[in-house]
Amino acid sequence: MKFCLVFLAVIVLLSPLMLHTSFAEKGTFVDQVKFIQYLDENTALEEVRNGNLDIYFFRVSSDRIESSEAREGIQVFESTGGSYSMLVNPSVSESFNPFSITELRFALNYLIDRNLIVNELIGGYGNAMISNYGIFSADYLSIIEELESFHFKYNPALADEIISHELEEAGAEKIDGYWYYDGEQIEITFFIRSDDPVRKSIGGILSSELEKIGFKVNKDFGDLNKAFVVVYGSNPADQKWHLYTEGWGSSGFAKYDSVGLAQMYSPWFSNMPGNNNLTYWNYKNDYLDSITKKIYVSDFASAEERTSLIKQATKEGVSESVRIFLASKTDQYVVNDDIDGIINALGAGVPTRFTTINAKSDNDSLVIGVKQIYQGAWNPVAGFSDVYSNQIWLNLYDPGVFSHPFTGKMIPIRTNWQVENFGSDEKITVPEDAISWDIDTQRWKKVGSNQEATSKVTYDLILGNWHHEQKMDMNDILYSLYFLLEWGSEKHEGDITYDSVYSPQAAQNAKTLIGIKPIDDDTIEVYVDYWHFDEAEIASWAAPWSSMPWEIVAASEEAVLDGKVSFSRSGGVSKSVNWLSLIVPNDAKIIREYLAEFKESRYIPPSLQNSQHQWEYFEERYDAAIKWIDQNEHAVISNGPFYLDNYSPESRTITIKSFDSIGYPFEAGKWKKFEQIKFPKITDVEISDVVDLKKPLSISVQTTDSSTIHYFISNPKGETSASGIIPVNNNLSEIVLTEAETSQLGVGANTLKIFASSDEALRPDIYNTSFLVVEGQTELPTVPISEIEASSEGTSYTGIVLAIIGAIIVGTIVYIRRKRKRKA
Repeated sequence: MKFCLVFLAVIVLLSPLMLHTSFAEKGTFVDQVKFIQYLDENTALEEVRNGNLDIYFFRVSSDRIESSEAREGIQVFESTGGSYSMLVNPSVSESFNPFSITELRFALNYLIDRNLIVNELIGGYGNAMISNYGIFSADYLSIIEELESFHFKYNPALADEIISHELEEAGAEKIDGYWYYDGEQIEITFFIRSDDPVRKSIGGILSSELEKIGFKVNKDFGDLNKAFVVVYGSNPADQKWHLYTEGWGSSGFAKYDSVGLAQMYSPWFSNMPGNNNLTYWNYKNDYLDSITKKIYVSDFASAEERTSLIKQATKEGVSESVRIFLASKTDQYVVNDDIDGIINALGAGVPTRFTTINAKSDNDSLVIGVKQIYQGAWNPVAGFSDVYSNQIWLNLYDPGVFSHPFTGKMIPIRTNWQVENFGSDEKITVPEDAISWDIDTQRWKKVGSNQEATSKVTYDLILGNWHHEQKMDMNDILYSLYFLLEWGSEKHEGDITYDSVYSPQAAQNAKTLIGIKPIDDDTIEVYVDYWHFDEAEIASWAAPWSSMPWEIVAASEEAVLDGKVSFSRSGGVSKSVNWLSLIVPNDAKIIREYLAEFKESRYIPPSLQNSQHQWEYFEERYDAAIKWIDQNEHAVISNGPFYLDNYSPESRTITIKSFDSIGYPFEAGKWKKFEQIKFPKITDVEISDVVDLKKPLSISVQTTDSSTIHYFISNPKGETSASGIIPVNNNLSEIVLTEAETSQLGVGANTLKIFASSDEALRPDIYNTSFLVVEGQTELPTVPISEIEASSEGTSYTGIVLAIIGAIIVGTIVYIRRKRKRKA
């Protein structure tokens, strides 16, 4: 299933090919990859240029690689995917918190200069954002009108007016330029990430704006490790922080994102202030929870209904302004000229899992620089929550399904499938001998008669070997399904198998699982109450898989139940125990102790007691895991093309080695097809400088590698007055507005946005321009725009006075055209 001990933020794939794969001996071109921490991007750039580093898995400032001379010896790859946001503490407690007022939080949107962030702080390599959907998100075009309806612009005077009004209404007063409440000066604690120059600057700028309004701002600096404790790990009501400069990375790209809105805006997903920790104050929003759960579990009957839900959730999330998005960024990654096989995925960029698997070097090894070598905990339940750990972990782990790096479609990795359903309303009869986990009796039971499900998916699993050379088998799958149902149950009195981060999310998946039916050693049927208009999404949702052997998960589970560690960060903070990290020797030692105890007591987990295996099988599993921990001093065992060889905190390095085993199913070069992808591009647009309000309008668009164009025309008020989707034929499209449609435009400067899309790569090319609309005019010549450099990478806007059009009735009309330029 989607939550079966598999990292939650990546999933996906398609193709119902029921083929068995012959097993290879090596799935990578290189034998070893060493990851080394380089906090300073400038130093990392020089190390890549001189060959001491092969790749740097973090962005490099654009001003360092603009000239051809600066690019000598290196390859530069541009990718979109990361973003910046501001997390706001909305808690209510005895101490007055100004951000507990929704309207005051909302006013921050006018206090933040998003264009300054884009144009100055990230050098034009990005786009302003107001929601979690960036301009290159798959769903962006469907909600663009809702986003633009907010009309956010930098307006500190308006922000001051709103904030002052709300504070006065709450009983605060301004004395000598500073705000006071109940005689106490209002102080804001701003946690600012000092390890990221951009976020450090954002924090400094916003702090200055808040001080101008009259707040006293205490700036607290730190990295992600500190943020895990101060921001994400503390009780919001304690007000150890009020604002936090967040940054987001991506490990994949999804065409149908079911997680994003819940993760960024909804309390139930355990990623909002309070994190569902029952001992903390928690942000609540039942309306958002209801909508995002429907999106998450595909509780809709059509693509149109899904879009409607997304619009509702986006509008509410932005209006609540607990998490305020600022800008998406275009990252530039540098690679040494001697390295081949780089795959620059949408979302993840060069650090995608496919790069290290597919990369080639002359000495059969790679040295990769990373911004941080270790931040969050390594465990497959509620760990791997930071981008840094995932850049390494996803090389060690093969998922059952994953998203295509350029289309976002779900594609098979280690399982193929066949989906059966009759639509969202009709049901499939579940066989009586299908089984489900019974929490009360702690055993598998038959579902019995009269059970129905919406979908049946038959999976042909490509199992292979774990890194400790034990074979993956159906017990690993059964244990992961048991864990989902046991820990994904709703919280009840005395429930010890509950984690405040994992359980609320897993429960959405668990409640749809009606039953499973193992068919043979590597085939299983899964019956779920889940439907989607894309069958691959159904297969991804129901996919049974595990990222670690059952014995490691079982030992981890016992350690958590005994109160020695916690699966999640918030659980660890509230219980004063470590956040379980299997890469850390001390935590690995705890796991080893439980494995030894299991062996000595001849323990067989309840979920595996119906197994046909003899005790020798369980003993062999325990022995192999114990031996692995003794030899490697960590308990990270998975099934991917690389295994974890060494973690050295002293030298800030992690080394992984190729899993050269006949038990690995894929040969080197498996993902070579992802190296060269053609993206759509707008090459020419023809539009009149001045448009008559009462005459038809024709706009010619020329593209390459495009399948459709989407266009949006906004009037001088910023309201969308015309939009549409047009197919591309022989690289040409024509936007035609009738007299009735042009009459809906507004007299004055109107804006045209064109997005060229492709079915092969879901990153559109974008063109923006302005044109003048008048009532009754002399015909003016059409101006071709042949030198367009509109691109998904560029974001700087430059106002250019094109021409003085001439006197029309009265006055002189000045026409201003803006053009988006590519940064190379």
